[in-house]
This record gives sequence, structure tokens and C-alpha cells, in this order.
Amino acid sequence: MAKRGKRRIVGGLPGQAGMLKQLQSLQENLLKAQEEIAAMTVTASAGGGAVTAVVSGNRRVQSITIQPEVVDPEDVEMLQDLIVAAVNQGLEQIEQAAAEKMNEVTGGLGGLMGGLLG
Repeated sequence: MAKRGKRRIVGGLPGQAGMLKQLQSLQENLLKAQEEIAAMTVTASAGGGAVTAVVSGNRRVQSITIQPEVVDPEDVEMLQDLIVAAVNQGLEQIEQAAAEKMNEVTGGLGGLMGGLLG
């Protein structure tokens, strides 16, 4: 009669330890990517450089530079529009850069996880 060997599965199901290791690695890579994104800055301008905005990876406006020649008390609305355009462009650029960085880490899984990664 053949003996039956005892099989022990350490840590649960086969492959579970490998999957856990992959998830831990992904988590570490995500944290590193988030730190790198936070350290990023982009510079965007409007009106041919009349207004420039610097936006951080934390989606905060760090500075706005306005060229003196565009400051016209008779046309404040134009200046306001230029500021809004420069800031929005900066925010769009940082969002794009952040999405690209997260895509590098997740291999495109970010969209599948409901944007939880970025």
C-alpha cells in the first residue's frame, strides 16, 4: 500500500506569499511615486508670458508672476482671465505629470481602481 505524504501549505494558498510580496512592493513604489509627485513643480503661462503660475505636485499654487505691462486699471478683467488661464494650465500639467508617474508604477491599473491610486 502506498503511503500518502502529508502536504503542508505554509501561509495559506500556494502563491499567496508571492502575491503579498508583490502588493507590498507595489505599495512601496506607490509611496515613492507620491513623494516624487509632491516634489514636482510645473510652470505655466498665459498671454505670451504676461502671467506665469508655478504649481506644485500637491496641486498648490506656489507663485504667480505678472508682468507690469499687463496691469491696466481700465481692463482688470483681462488680467483676471490671464491669471485663471495660467493657473488652470499649471493644474492640468501637474495632473498629467502625476498621472504619467502613477502609470509607470501601476502599469495602467489606476483607472481600474477608481482613481484611488492618484
